[in-house]
Amino acid sequence: MQRELSQQEIDAVFEKMDGAQPAAGSSLILFDFRRADRISKTQLRAIHALHESFVRNLVSSLSAYLDAFVQGNLVSVEQLPLSDLIAGMPQPTCLVSLNIQPGQGSAAMEINTGLVYSILDKLLGGKGSPEVAENREMTDVEERVLEGVLRLIVQNLTETWKTAAGVEFQSQAIESDPSLLRIVKPSESLVAIALELRVVDTVGLLTLAIPSVIVKSMSREFERQWADDVESSDSERMQMFELLLAGGVELESRIEGARLRTSQVLALEPGDILMFGCPLARQVDGAVNGRPKFKGRVVDIERKRALLIEQPSAALKLPA
Repeated sequence: MQRELSQQEIDAVFEKMDGAQPAAGSSLILFDFRRADRISKTQLRAIHALHESFVRNLVSSLSAYLDAFVQGNLVSVEQLPLSDLIAGMPQPTCLVSLNIQPGQGSAAMEINTGLVYSILDKLLGGKGSPEVAENREMTDVEERVLEGVLRLIVQNLTETWKTAAGVEFQSQAIESDPSLLRIVKPSESLVAIALELRVVDTVGLLTLAIPSVIVKSMSREFERQWADDVESSDSERMQMFELLLAGGVELESRIEGARLRTSQVLALEPGDILMFGCPLARQVDGAVNGRPKFKGRVVDIERKRALLIEQPSAALKLPA
């Protein structure tokens, strides 16, 4: 049989609740429901590592495609609202909308116009250094010329992300007005990956923008592929060192200093003597797998040439 509480008992319960204190050591964390798409710092570090590889591959591909000097480095990986990203973009610019497959959504890529016109100048037979800095929208013809480079960039991006999350990127359309970027709501956040590229003498930014909700949905793949490395213990390092002791290396000594003209090299015949101008007392380099690791002198032992090591490299010292 259920018993009903009297009014006095009910009042006593509320009095105890009003005077209750939080448990010792407890902490409250504010949760912003407007930022439910925020991703962790671990994932941001994973994306940073992922795009360091992307930059290296992209620089190599662009150098070969343009037959030009190309450098690049990853500037930043950050999470920010779409409105902030648009506010920081120049106008006009080269804005490429990207489709993410399978069924993930949309992303975007922005390339500074200075960098774009340097690439176009190189593709059209120039040196890659326009005489006049241009700040205008691209023509339809220029967009068609640029399509090959955009495909190359997207291909490298796909190869990078496919290993980590199994997704592919496809370029859709080119715009010049950043305000037309509508991959998420203005208040929703994106992961912005900024790359600095140098093509010949022109330096500019290439920025990738991927919705945070898409990155967050792939958290399991990121954690599996890009888990933080755990520092190895002293015993593990010693075990690895002992395994390396059984490996083989190539040793060689080098005498440098002789310089010949191409015509002299072509005229060399058996019996010719090359003067290196290197006194017998001078130290020469001893190399391990092609890298100088020792300093020593060439000596004669049992009518054979040998290298007397005089200064071992600190890099080859055994671990304590």
